[in-house]
Amino acid sequence: MDFYLTSAEHKPAQIILFRDGVSESQFNQVLTGELDDIIKGTSRPAHYHVLLDEIGFSPDQLQDFVHSLSYIYQRSTTAISIVAPVKYAHHAAKQMGQFVNFEDSSGSPSERKGSPAAPELPRLHKDVARSMFFC
Repeated sequence: MDFYLTSAEHKPAQIILFRDGVSESQFNQVLTGELDDIIKGTSRPAHYHVLLDEIGFSPDQLQDFVHSLSYIYQRSTTAISIVAPVKYAHHAAKQMGQFVNFEDSSGSPSERKGSPAAPELPRLHKDVARSMFFC
């Protein structure tokens, strides 16, 4: 949405998605279940599977692209072992763990009905809301 709103309401021509933590038995599930929900060389070896390539990358182009993404992580001055979007997702998940702790909900599991409500997250200051920053 940020791209759309800041680019005179133009949609991106192409989107590349990296998904972490998927076993081979889940490839079909990710491709059929999660794909429809979207839009509505590294310093250590990593293995990537291309589930769908609508852009038409050649294997060499894809390898160059992934290799380049290992050098754009803002928290490192060297190449990282996995692509930057995955590192950012890991960082965001870790940060969320500091704000949300579902185990601190009152009562025992048998006393609670349904899942505990998640606390409201702190709001970002308007000056950093649409930019990359680090906590």
